[in-house]
Amino acid sequence: MRTYTWRHLADLASRAAAAPRRRANLNLHRQPEDGIQRMFNCFQPGTYVRPHRHEPQRWELFVVVRGRLGVLTFDTSAAVAAVAVLGPGGTVAVEIPGGADHTVVALEPDTVVLEVKPGPFRPLTDKDFAPWSPPEGDPDAASLVAAWSALTSAAEEGGQEG
Repeated sequence: MRTYTWRHLADLASRAAAAPRRRANLNLHRQPEDGIQRMFNCFQPGTYVRPHRHEPQRWELFVVVRGRLGVLTFDTSAAVAAVAVLGPGGTVAVEIPGGADHTVVALEPDTVVLEVKPGPFRPLTDKDFAPWSPPEGDPDAASLVAAWSALTSAAEEGGQEG
């Protein structure tokens, strides 16, 4: 049996805070070839997760462990199709269907989710980036993160998730 403690998550949060990308993961699966990928992901506010999609049969599940995470999906014209906020007292988990463009935004420091998705992990083909989305490091990325954060917070406050 392997166990994971709050200390593991605190160390993960420290790594995410120090990382240039403002996020870090702790793999629970033993190797990239495993049939099910399981990991804790820690996101810090301001991190940019470029909108992307996975193959149609490759869903992705996020379960909040601590903090608050906005999850957005997009339609084919790049408009926000759905919003969910994972956090205490509200939505606990969201499953993104394969083929759906999506991203996440950290709404609190040290936000940690458990992510589960089908393996194996193949870095070159794991995801297709939305063609309308700027690459990491592009100056427009920060303004998108700010807009998405505001949108998810407003949806949560107005009870308009989904």
